[in-house]
Amino acid sequence: MACRELEGKLAFITGGSRGIGRAIALKLAEMGSDVIINYYKNKEKAEEVVKEIESKGVKGYAIQGDFGNKDDIDRVFNQIKEDFGYLDIFVSNAVASGREVVGGFAPFLRLKERGTRRIFDITVMGFIWSVQKAVPLMEGREGKIIAISSTGTRDYMPNYAIHGAAKSALEALVRYAAVEFGEKGINVNTVSGGPIDTEAIQLFPNYEEVKEGTIKLTPLGRMGVPEDIAGVVGFLCTEDAKWIQGQTIIVDGGLSLVRGR
Repeated sequence: MACRELEGKLAFITGGSRGIGRAIALKLAEMGSDVIINYYKNKEKAEEVVKEIESKGVKGYAIQGDFGNKDDIDRVFNQIKEDFGYLDIFVSNAVASGREVVGGFAPFLRLKERGTRRIFDITVMGFIWSVQKAVPLMEGREGKIIAISSTGTRDYMPNYAIHGAAKSALEALVRYAAVEFGEKGINVNTVSGGPIDTEAIQLFPNYEEVKEGTIKLTPLGRMGVPEDIAGVVGFLCTEDAKWIQGQTIIVDGGLSLVRGR
């Protein structure tokens, strides 16, 4: 039987209907937390994840919202406040993808304004506006705020300049938030993943090359999966992790130790 360390807690995960977000939602549910997931467009997928969450013996909820839009962020958090009145865990996982970021996933000289702005709106501004709404709901509850980042902040990846820059800004915001919210008993940390085998990375034009190279170089001999990230997020939500603050924890099977060797 899974350890129910998070029983009685309420977690909210953005971008929770697929990939890493889905894995995190199911991990926290397995640990006993009720879970709210946010989705952007695919209501059907979100409802499927809610059913999976509830199969763990906890309550699941789905709320639609564009986390690159401040009005939507305010609406979603206001709904959480009205329906529940509190929040224990906030995981900032939503990422910009699809056609809307075509111009932001490109070589430096071909970057376009729309895609670039969209990436920053979701990754950076979305985190700021979300945390401003989440923290008041965590007052007196020793909350946990966790941002999902990428080792693309440290290592070069083709066409990844804007994503890497946005994630770098996100990691800096986490460090500042960790200092400011420490006195409130709120832990703020980042989990940074190496290449994780998700639908998003499978859309890369050089996906097979990335996969082959990752498996070849990674000391643990495989590509990461969403559950690798979810396990670390789950740990950071426990009492055992309450002395970890403002850190970026790299989860990449050791790839960053040997990359470029």
